[in-house]
Amino acid sequence: MVTITTEAPRTSDVHWETRLFSDPAATSRARGWEAPAYAGIDDQLTDARSRLRRISVRAAFQEVLHGRALLVDIRPAAQRAAEGEVAAHLGPLVVERNVLEWRFDPRHEARLPQAGWETRVLVLCQEGFTSSLAADALLRLGVHRSTDVVGGFRAWREAGLPVEPQR
Repeated sequence: MVTITTEAPRTSDVHWETRLFSDPAATSRARGWEAPAYAGIDDQLTDARSRLRRISVRAAFQEVLHGRALLVDIRPAAQRAAEGEVAAHLGPLVVERNVLEWRFDPRHEARLPQAGWETRVLVLCQEGFTSSLAADALLRLGVHRSTDVVGGFRAWREAGLPVEPQR
């Protein structure tokens, strides 16, 4: 339990708000919350990827080409405009990262028609980092066939796979 005092702290004391969030006894786990704590973003990324069966851009292309998966581009509009997009004839869905979970949670009223527990979702970002965290979030919602594309759109374009011209 953290005690908050109303006395002005000495300059050598840590501010009470800092103490509240840095005191090991006041961590979320000590309070009964089960949110994991990570030793930085690389640790969080490693944890997320431990649950994914990531696929190459060529494997993603084959799955999308044969209608076995949805390719979901989570990049913001400005990035898609600057870098290009997956060719429209492949039917990529653009679902920006900030709404992804709401669009693919089969229980939610804001879900897309394609959302389902068995939907094969291939998440694509620019370089394959954000997509790992996003695909893991979908797994945690129960969309268990979700994963991400290694290397992201940059690897897709460099592999010579179909893209729309940059705007």
